[in-house]
Amino acid sequence: MTSLRLRYVHAFVDRHGRPRHYFRRHSRRIPLPGLPGSAEFNRAYEQALADTPPAAEVGAARTVAGSVNAMIVGYLGSAAFGQLAAASQQQYRRIFEELRHKHGDRSVATLERRHVALMLEAKAATPAVARNLLRCLRLLVQHAIKIGVRQDDPTGGIRVKMPKTEGFRTWTEENIAAFEAAYPIGTKPRLALELLLNTALRCADVVKVGRQHVRNGTIAGMVQQKTGAPLPPIPIGADLAAAINAAAPTEHLVFLLNERGRSFTAKGFGQWFTKQCERIGLEGLSPHGLRKAACRRLAEAGCSANEIAALSGHKELERGRALHEGRRSGAHGAERGNENEPATRIGKLRCWFATSGRERPMKRAFSMPWGISVRYCR
Repeated sequence: MTSLRLRYVHAFVDRHGRPRHYFRRHSRRIPLPGLPGSAEFNRAYEQALADTPPAAEVGAARTVAGSVNAMIVGYLGSAAFGQLAAASQQQYRRIFEELRHKHGDRSVATLERRHVALMLEAKAATPAVARNLLRCLRLLVQHAIKIGVRQDDPTGGIRVKMPKTEGFRTWTEENIAAFEAAYPIGTKPRLALELLLNTALRCADVVKVGRQHVRNGTIAGMVQQKTGAPLPPIPIGADLAAAINAAAPTEHLVFLLNERGRSFTAKGFGQWFTKQCERIGLEGLSPHGLRKAACRRLAEAGCSANEIAALSGHKELERGRALHEGRRSGAHGAERGNENEPATRIGKLRCWFATSGRERPMKRAFSMPWGISVRYCR
């Protein structure tokens, strides 16, 4: 017997054994006569579909046309907002709610440059917060221009000056050794360290790595959350393999799980890993510092800026070049070590990537701790 499945139709058998069908949509409950497929049922169903009013927009009755609140509602429902990453959407919603609470009923058409400057001055103590506020204000104004509410952009040309910093502190070899001594193979913190150090992945990407990505001795099929660009296969070294085999769960799709047995969020993982560092006296270190340490090791092994950027997934070569130059100047804490150590034979070593499709003439090869194949150049 063929069963018809119709949208918005709720079917059940009542206490008298008779089949009942109701059309339920937008808090409306309309009885449908007959059985599905009959002429009277079809007529009633089509009528109910035609008479169903469109869904009411939440808060539409309280939204003043042309107000900041209206621009927020419009932008949150736009395709541009829907294409943002989940983390960006969450951050923007939080900022929009603050704007809605303070300036929701004010007209966006009367927003002037001096108003923007005053709002940013109120956040002067936290430049990063001020920059994010300016970004969200600019999005709302651009949405207002798009729908014809205003013609100019009062945020144009306004910048938030960020204080100059060295960025995330790079892990030194001493820091790495101290962490390894405190967390041996078989512990979750050690697994996290090996994943970060041997893959150079960002937090948003490393929390997604699992056994489904392990292929032919590499971590393959990774797509960056930040840029959406695919990464080349990353070789799995001996240390990383040992950490995965000793601590990674076998019944989950990811290697790293939080205290509730679920996958980490990028923010939650960063906070958890920082606490593991502080617990053993490693203050001021973060997961991103291990990503920089991994790039530093590549530079010490003789990799070019292009090769570092390709493996680490940097969108612009300038960042890979900065990491490459950093190993020369010591800006990232690189240790020079003994010239007999393979990692310090800069100028005599080149990194060979199996995925490049071009193999340079080599004399002989040896293994590097980072899990890449390094060979002497002729």
